[in-house]
Amino acid sequence: MAMILGSGLLPCVLAACMAPAARPAAGPAAAPTVVVAAAPWASGVQAKESLRRAALAAGAASLTPETVGYYMDVQEARLREQLAGSGVQVARVGDDLTVSLPGNGLFASDRADLDPGMHATLDTLGAVMQKFDKTIVEIAGHSDSAGTAEHNQELSARRAAAVASYLQGRGVARTRVATVGLGESRPVASNATAEGRARNRRVELTLSPLVKGG
Repeated sequence: MAMILGSGLLPCVLAACMAPAARPAAGPAAAPTVVVAAAPWASGVQAKESLRRAALAAGAASLTPETVGYYMDVQEARLREQLAGSGVQVARVGDDLTVSLPGNGLFASDRADLDPGMHATLDTLGAVMQKFDKTIVEIAGHSDSAGTAEHNQELSARRAAAVASYLQGRGVARTRVATVGLGESRPVASNATAEGRARNRRVELTLSPLVKGG
């Protein structure tokens, strides 16, 4: 279930809009399906706009349209530099940045507590996010396909919340952040192997510029 982690200005604006995907019919001929990563801001344009308005209303720092490109260029370069060798992937789509935290080592199967081995990486990410504070951030949790779709939906939401809570503890303002659980609906690897399932237990952050009057 998605929610805005803010100051109560827009409680639960991001309603449970991510219904679990229907499971394919069982059968020996059915092959594992791998879904290509979706476009940034998985919870949709309306949810993004709601968070933008809430962040501005709370006094968050913002950009003018003329400064967006340069600001995101510099932030992208800093993320790539600081996270090099960590296994974290940084992608750019338009003016949005997607930071993919590796599932392998982030969470154990059926767990939402962060592996201590990821703390140093999250500390680095939090420092960059705190410095580049003129963005809003969606944190999307994912799961493998073990268990029911309903359970995995709830589990993925708790995983997103765990990452959000950790980053907020490192100085990232609550008013900038929203979380969403996507369950098992968007795998990046086959769930037929332990390695693939570990990769699917991931969290993806989408950073979007916070623009006045955007």
